[in-house]
Amino acid sequence: MRVLIDTNVLISAALNADGVPFQAYKKASSYPNKGLICEQNVDEMKRIFNKKFPAKLAVLDKFLSMALLTLELIPVPELKAQEESQIRDVSDRPILRAAIWARADILLTGDRDFLEAGLNKSQIVTPAVFLDTKC
Repeated sequence: MRVLIDTNVLISAALNADGVPFQAYKKASSYPNKGLICEQNVDEMKRIFNKKFPAKLAVLDKFLSMALLTLELIPVPELKAQEESQIRDVSDRPILRAAIWARADILLTGDRDFLEAGLNKSQIVTPAVFLDTKC
């Protein structure tokens, strides 16, 4: 399965290797799955770490350098997807657009905007649910 990993899962995984988000990240980036992140994820991670976790920028750099060895970095298309209007937070819309463009089977997130949007393009699941699925 092609799994686009949302920023909140990536940040949690980077900060805590013992947590559920990290375990879901590992599953998403391991065979038979193909883990995906988009340029928006990387930009958001850098912005959030600079603002909330400036003392842990080295952790982010190490995590990204390792993650980018196994994850596929996909672009965010400029052409908007019709489904984007269902996402309340406009900063999340490029992530949905990238998931649709990359034909992700799953969007792995803890973000309620995605989880409550009622989208049908990709299966939108939390890390805990993803760990319970057989893929």
